[in-house]
Amino acid sequence: MRKDQEPGGLITFAIRTGTAAIIGVLVLAAVLFGGRWGLAVLIALISMLAVSELYSFTRRDHPHPTEAIGVLSAGAMALATAQWGHPGLLGVLAAMTVLFLIRHVALGGIRTADTAVTMFGATYVGFLLSHFVMIRQLDASGVFALATIISVWANDVFAYLVGSTVGMHKMAPRISPKKSWEGFAAGTVFTTAVWVSLMLIPDVSIPALWLFVIGLGVSLAAVLGDLAESRLKREAGVKDSGTLLPGHGGVLDRFDSLILVSPVAYYLLLLAGVS
Repeated sequence: MRKDQEPGGLITFAIRTGTAAIIGVLVLAAVLFGGRWGLAVLIALISMLAVSELYSFTRRDHPHPTEAIGVLSAGAMALATAQWGHPGLLGVLAAMTVLFLIRHVALGGIRTADTAVTMFGATYVGFLLSHFVMIRQLDASGVFALATIISVWANDVFAYLVGSTVGMHKMAPRISPKKSWEGFAAGTVFTTAVWVSLMLIPDVSIPALWLFVIGLGVSLAAVLGDLAESRLKREAGVKDSGTLLPGHGGVLDRFDSLILVSPVAYYLLLLAGVS
């Protein structure tokens, strides 16, 4: 009997599935019905929680006095993107950098490495994830935003299903021991299929070849995003980024793939002629 078929495993699976369903409903509702600000507020909240978790496990013993600036900046990036688009995102990034430099100069005893980690956290999560807000702004129906989030879920689900059943060749055993090349292949196939299927939608005029390229890029970004967060946690000696989401760990654990997928999907869509 597999672990997920045992009584305790079934309970854990049910909790994990229930949490994922709630998250899925919230994200889909924000994309479809939240308008510009509904999605931006949700992404801002996710960014702030994820950055807080990142700071928590990377500096558990010595919180940095500039962490508040990083958390607020991560949330402000999504909101500024909703209001002013790409210029708003870059504006907050520039303002955050200036604030960090002022704070670094004004406060004695602050190490450059600490300031760098704080800036990295806000940029890694807030800046990259705000591109999902810009994806939603590319079309009125939200097709591209839906394809982005659904393809990330498809990558996660099918990589897990195939990897946990027939996966034998480890992909990155030192970083994420459960990942396999078989799971990677399955995730890539289904992620790409989600994007290629957009050619069946009349309002989507992207050539099939470009849809295939976007799907492939999204799949690679999803895996890399997951591995990157796993590497950060392994260096910090923690299993999960937090405990806020039952069955999933922390917010950063749940959205690590989307963080990197968002800019990759956005810029590939621009290259494909979407504007």
